[in-house]
Amino acid sequence: MSRLFPHPLLSICLTLVWLMLTNSLSAGHVVLGLLVGFLIPLYVANFWPGRPRIKAPLTIIAYLAILFWDVIISNLHVMKLILFRRGESLRSVYVTMPLELETPEAIATLTGTIALTPGTVCVDISADGRVLLIHCLDSDDPGEIITHIRTNYECRLKRIFE
Repeated sequence: MSRLFPHPLLSICLTLVWLMLTNSLSAGHVVLGLLVGFLIPLYVANFWPGRPRIKAPLTIIAYLAILFWDVIISNLHVMKLILFRRGESLRSVYVTMPLELETPEAIATLTGTIALTPGTVCVDISADGRVLLIHCLDSDDPGEIITHIRTNYECRLKRIFE
């Protein structure tokens, strides 16, 4: 069974994402979503031999709730910056953040989270995977950004994956 479904959680996620992207529950989209959810994990199984270990699955709910809230607040903040501030007055900054995370899945989730939050983007990761370079659209305190990412995201990802 594990040969046919090497990453069942990935299959489920891909199917659900497909259905959300198409915004349709028609039979054709469901079948196509299941096909995508079946074929992609089968194809990447050779490149991703180990399954990620999820140690605290209920923490995922809290993580997603915090991420959802932060995306809403960040959208409002960026909207305010765009509408009411001139480009010259923005305090754009690059922040170097040492990571406490060790698993590739946790680091990839963190970089995706940073990219999802408006106003920030993960620009680079060090060769050893221990440091992120993050660009922030507007910040007067880079330390506050690191503290926010650590307390809201990194500590929860550590509980989930490590």
